[in-house]
Amino acid sequence: MTAIKHALQRDIFTPNDERLLGIVNVCKAGKKKKNCFLCATVTTERPVQVKVVKVKKSDKGDFYKRQLTWELRDLTEVDAKDASKENPEFDLHFEKVYRWVASSTAEKNSFISCIWKLNQRYLRKKVEFVNVSSQLLEELPKAEESVPSGESQSVAGGDEDALDDYQELSTREEQDIEGMMEMCEYAISNAEAFAEKLSRELQVLDGANIQSIMASEKQVNILMQLLDEALSEVDTIEGKLSSYEEMLQSVKEQMDQISQSNRLIQISSTNNGKLLDEIQFLVNYMDLSKGHIRALQEGDLMSPKGIEACINASEALLQCMNVALRPGHEKLMAVTQQQLLFAELRDTFARRLTNHLNNVFVHQGHDQSSTLSQHTAELTLPKHSPLHRDLLRYAKLMEWLKNTHREKYEGLSRTYVDYMSRLYEREIKDFFEVAKIKMAGTTKEAKGKFGLHGSSGKLTGSTSSLNKLTVQGSNSRRSQSSSLLDMGNMSASDLDVADRTKFDKIFEQVLSELEPLCLAEQDFISKFFKLQQHPAVIPPLAQPETEELDGGTPSRLPPQAEHRHSLSSEKDLVRLMMNKIFQSIETELNSLIALGDKIDSFNSLYMLVKMSHHVWTAENVDPASYLSTTLGNVLVTVKRNFDKCISGQIRQMEEVKISKKSKVGILLFVNGFEDFAELAETIFRNAERRGDLDKAYVKLIRAVFMNVEKVANESQKTPRDVVMMENFHHIFSTLSRLKISCLDAERREAKHKYTDHLQSYVINSLGQPLEKLNHFFEGVEARVAQGVREEEVSYQLAFNKQELRKVIKEYPGKEVKKGLDNLYKKVDKHLCEEENLLQVVWHSMQDEFIRQYKHFEDLIGRCYPGSGITMEFTIQDMLEYFSSIAQSH
Repeated sequence: MTAIKHALQRDIFTPNDERLLGIVNVCKAGKKKKNCFLCATVTTERPVQVKVVKVKKSDKGDFYKRQLTWELRDLTEVDAKDASKENPEFDLHFEKVYRWVASSTAEKNSFISCIWKLNQRYLRKKVEFVNVSSQLLEELPKAEESVPSGESQSVAGGDEDALDDYQELSTREEQDIEGMMEMCEYAISNAEAFAEKLSRELQVLDGANIQSIMASEKQVNILMQLLDEALSEVDTIEGKLSSYEEMLQSVKEQMDQISQSNRLIQISSTNNGKLLDEIQFLVNYMDLSKGHIRALQEGDLMSPKGIEACINASEALLQCMNVALRPGHEKLMAVTQQQLLFAELRDTFARRLTNHLNNVFVHQGHDQSSTLSQHTAELTLPKHSPLHRDLLRYAKLMEWLKNTHREKYEGLSRTYVDYMSRLYEREIKDFFEVAKIKMAGTTKEAKGKFGLHGSSGKLTGSTSSLNKLTVQGSNSRRSQSSSLLDMGNMSASDLDVADRTKFDKIFEQVLSELEPLCLAEQDFISKFFKLQQHPAVIPPLAQPETEELDGGTPSRLPPQAEHRHSLSSEKDLVRLMMNKIFQSIETELNSLIALGDKIDSFNSLYMLVKMSHHVWTAENVDPASYLSTTLGNVLVTVKRNFDKCISGQIRQMEEVKISKKSKVGILLFVNGFEDFAELAETIFRNAERRGDLDKAYVKLIRAVFMNVEKVANESQKTPRDVVMMENFHHIFSTLSRLKISCLDAERREAKHKYTDHLQSYVINSLGQPLEKLNHFFEGVEARVAQGVREEEVSYQLAFNKQELRKVIKEYPGKEVKKGLDNLYKKVDKHLCEEENLLQVVWHSMQDEFIRQYKHFEDLIGRCYPGSGITMEFTIQDMLEYFSSIAQSH
């Protein structure tokens, strides 16, 4: 290591005016073992700079080169890893942490000690030495520390000898040695003589020094005397200092006592402040005024001022009871007494409020029932807005009761529902009885014909008697069950439109009276019982559910089962209360609907439209409301009756029978469908449930189509084509006039069937007046079809010119006119006057006859060219025949 040190000093540091003071052989921790040297150096020129240099051996040769240099002043920490065990690893913290592993622990310790001494001498910088043994960090000699800065050169030289055996001479030392050597010429040639000379001169100097010391003995004695005097002064000062220290110790003890007293006073003041805060908190939040206590105990629950005072007192009481007590408050006797007082006041006021509201419910129920008689003659329901207005004054008290006494709140809810359900049941039953009487006619007739008994207004009678049920009016007589056959057999004037309009108005009035009644009651329940905001547990308004045991005896469900069946939101509670209060509405509505259906099955159309509109309106207001749900259920019944009405019409069409002796004409159910469609379009003009009618239209028209074809096939008196043509023409005219969009396909189909059967009837009828001529030319066309050339047909024995002339002579103009006249009479017998298709058919026959005539002339021209054979009559003659026959009839 010494040889490497000298080599590095010579090759790297001497050229840069630096001295090498410490060196360690290292490699980087955790990487490949590439050795290098860390060197601690100082510069020879002032100001002195201390550096740490990394030196690495060159890859191309044996010489060394400087790789990295750090200033010692940038070093912040030296970490030796372990102070108690030998560990070659250490870290140097410059701008970043450099981790090294020394070749030996001794080298590492020597290098760290060198760094510490250089830092102490030149920098005096706070460098952290972590995990370094205290033996390595021994301080520099005090004499060395006291040397003035100007003499640091020689001190540095002395310490450098301790750091290393070899030290290079400074410039001044070299100059002094050179001066001495110049004074002695043989210094180089005779070193021993030079050394001897130097020794003699040193002895001379030593002697001079001894003589100088001996000469200064007197001064030494004077110095010693001064030192003795100084020591005595020091003893005197130490005595005074001891007395001062005793005095200060006494003052310190007194100050400590004062400080302790101040601290206790501060603690006491803090405690008193906290106690005052607690007392003010309890006084402010748990003190109820005498006025509030008096209002809770004996406040007037009838007058508005008394109710307002009770509301304020109950709110103040609730605030006091709900105050969040701090830890330890509940152990205070005063707090416990206040809580007992609050609980007593709460129970007393809850009992007073419950008794008062129970009396109000009973009193209002009796007052309302006494006024029912004035509404029985009119189709109106009593208004309960005064009752709601009076009770809403107690809404805040009900909310207080709900938050403080749930059991009493639920009891009041049950009481209200019980009284109001009985009141509404009487009112609604009387109201529906009046509606049924107005629908059916006079009171006696209604009760006699429809079995209306008592206030329930329920219908009696067997199903078999429904079809025979009739209603006798003063000016009209209507059948109970309308059908397409009945409608087709009556004229518009025969149908009692006034009865249906009256029914429609009565049904609309019933719904219009029920709707605001239910909405007002639901709104009141939500506001009075405070049920529109937060979820709550539902009070058991209805009777507890029962279940059948094995023996058949009903048993009350366990509490867990009741809890499972309880609803979970306040909206459900409102609906449950409404169901209980208005439990008779749905039954009465269904009874009224059944009566309307018995009076006239087509009343289901009116009811479907009205009910759909009211359901749509209720759903827009609140889809989950009681009114929306109830009307929706009733709408299902109305829709079912409507579907039953349509099915009944279809069944009656399928059961229709025609007379074998009279011509068919327009079938009754075809006319009935027209009247039904006109009525339905009038009723459903602006209806929300148009889809129900469209589906019914499709079912009915399909049944009409099918049964028209069935009747046409069964007809013996009237040709099938005539039955089909007339009825489908009527259907097409009806659908074209009413413009029912869902039946566009059926309208086109009806036109197609009418056109096809008109053409078929015309062709079949025209084959008879020129029957032989038709047969002759059919034979000609058959020969041509078999391959005979047209101009060679005349050479066929059966179809020669002579045979053609013979056939043509059988049909002179007079004979043709006679045949057409007979044809006209026959068509007139087949067709009915109601549809007025005679001229249409006759004109079609004229066109078809002319077409046949031109076809015969064309065949004559092609198959008998140049023969000069023509018909006995011309097209002009035919037009005159058809015109004169039509005018004569």
